[in-house]
Amino acid sequence: MNLAPADYENPSSTLGAEIRLRGLRVGYAEQDVLSDIDLDVGAGEFIGLLGASGCGKTTLLRALAGFVPVRGGSISVDGHDMSHTTPERRGMAMMFQSYALWPHMNVAQNIGYGLRLRKKSKAQIAARVQEMAALVGLGDLIHRKIGALSGGQRQRVALARALAIDPPVLLLDEPLSNLDAGIRANMRHEIRSLQQRLGLTTVLVTHDREEAMSMADRVVILNHGRIAQVGTPEDVFHTPANPYVARFMGAGNILTGDADVGAQYVDLKVNGHQHRLPIPGKDMSGVHFPEARSGPVEILFHSDAAQLGQAAADALSLPGTVVQHSYLGSVYRHEIQVGEARIMADNTHKMPIGSAVDVSVPATAISLFPAKSQTAVTGPEAASQAAQHL
Repeated sequence: MNLAPADYENPSSTLGAEIRLRGLRVGYAEQDVLSDIDLDVGAGEFIGLLGASGCGKTTLLRALAGFVPVRGGSISVDGHDMSHTTPERRGMAMMFQSYALWPHMNVAQNIGYGLRLRKKSKAQIAARVQEMAALVGLGDLIHRKIGALSGGQRQRVALARALAIDPPVLLLDEPLSNLDAGIRANMRHEIRSLQQRLGLTTVLVTHDREEAMSMADRVVILNHGRIAQVGTPEDVFHTPANPYVARFMGAGNILTGDADVGAQYVDLKVNGHQHRLPIPGKDMSGVHFPEARSGPVEILFHSDAAQLGQAAADALSLPGTVVQHSYLGSVYRHEIQVGEARIMADNTHKMPIGSAVDVSVPATAISLFPAKSQTAVTGPEAASQAAQHL
């Protein structure tokens, strides 16, 4: 498993600190939520934590902040062990999902709250508040009460308050989930731009795949309290390490078949149709087949990769029947009956329900994994074993 930081775009002046997790184990009461977490985060790097509800991503963020005790392993920041250090001494700022702003205070008082706790002078606080308010576009609103602000403005206040104390590490707990879609998309770019400009090490928890991919240098996918995959957004999206990651990254179409693996090609039999698809060589073009071996396989791909019409070279092509469709704004999403399975395929033109179509999926858009029947164990135990071999 590649745990080292990627070659991310790093500002020349970096405020951020390096984070190193080794064998981290965290839990509540008698139950471990996180186990064997190993991860390196570079100074100034932006990491996105992704996973289904209950996978442990928020617990990991809270453990970094010092709000959840460490049961085993270590958390180090710039080489200093912080595993059992109190939250206020870790040099981290956390921005909560609810923003946790004081409603009886105005914008300036909220931004300067952390500075007052650190016994800064009134002059220092006033100067820093003005600087942070201007940084997040609230320079004209510093005397306004929180109740008079929009959701996007409150989000900016919470961000300015977190940044005011010059934290080397910024922790974000689903900070955009309460915003409307249009504002949320804009704030993604604003937060990312600020993070790059200031060189902060940033860890974001989100359930939104698009949010993590658009903001983070690397994405960490968690499953049942363990790391399922770490990589750049492109790597995790196009070359998932296991079916869980593939599905979580949106590859919701699943077909079953039988594979006969050769040196350069895999012969794939699906619904009685035979296909020969390339396995990536030096040019890296072909099916993604991380555990290439002959036998029953699961075939996973994204709906926008499936094409309706004549098959291209090096593509999986199967006949099907349109059973449903919906309009998504730029494309129509069709539900296609292919043998006993139903898959989704996007197309710029609406195909009539009941019409016969050919579904074609380029080899480069397909991920193949051994079928579940080939795995002796399932559930958390299987996820645990898969994580150990990443």
